[in-house]
Amino acid sequence: MKILVPVDGSPCGDAAVDFVAARPFRGSDHPQIDLLNVQPPMLPQAGRAVGAEVVRAWHEALSQKVLKPAIDTLWRAGMDPAWAYRVGNPGLEIAKWADEHGTDLIVMGAHGHTAVKGLLFGSVAERVLAWTSVPVLALREAKAPRRKSLRVAIALDGSDYGKTAAQYVITHRALFGAHPGFALLHVAGTRDPRAFERVLAPVRRSFAAAGAEVAEVRLVGDAAGEIADYARKSRPDILVMGSHGRGLFTSAFLGSVSWRVAATCRTPLLLIRKP
Repeated sequence: MKILVPVDGSPCGDAAVDFVAARPFRGSDHPQIDLLNVQPPMLPQAGRAVGAEVVRAWHEALSQKVLKPAIDTLWRAGMDPAWAYRVGNPGLEIAKWADEHGTDLIVMGAHGHTAVKGLLFGSVAERVLAWTSVPVLALREAKAPRRKSLRVAIALDGSDYGKTAAQYVITHRALFGAHPGFALLHVAGTRDPRAFERVLAPVRRSFAAAGAEVAEVRLVGDAAGEIADYARKSRPDILVMGSHGRGLFTSAFLGSVSWRVAATCRTPLLLIRKP
């Protein structure tokens, strides 16, 4: 597994590093971890005034200042990360790195606020989501989940996106600890058991085939509202959702349900972008 952790020196960015450092990977489960710092380019006028070599040294010094604490944190956790820096648009450079290096997961801090302000994840995270189909785990708070075995809720809607999200969790189960707790969550418009079985049964069988037990949460009502309310009350460590959209507008690239859930709860959100 290849994990990319963008590092910017912010509290949420530090939480992303702490999350990876706390994962109890063992043996062949141990991932390749890339730390990436992206520096915005210096104004052209300033660059011409001081020269290209001075600009390069300036960017390198700034990136090392940000990267060193992250490197030390992972070293103390027994991990051996690679690291690099780039100069450019942070969201675009992170997405390009992930696509070009075969990244399986991006773990990053999200600095956004509310849907009213139009920044659910912050401009960098939103651009990453818009420009890559690599799964993104967005940490919404400055404190990362640190328990060794995580409680993971997987929201399903019957689409291929939801099934892919569930399969991602099964394939990368080591990410969630030795004994994670999994809950399959579906919100239907009716209490008819058949409505739930159509969605839950195929995924239940996939987990059973992988030797993993799952709980099931059956809710009725508005999907986004019920999922967000469940996350706030039950407090899973990670909420996993498939995402239908792709584009530069928040409501388009997240899909309406994911967008509304992200706007109303602060649970770490793992978005799977591929059907």
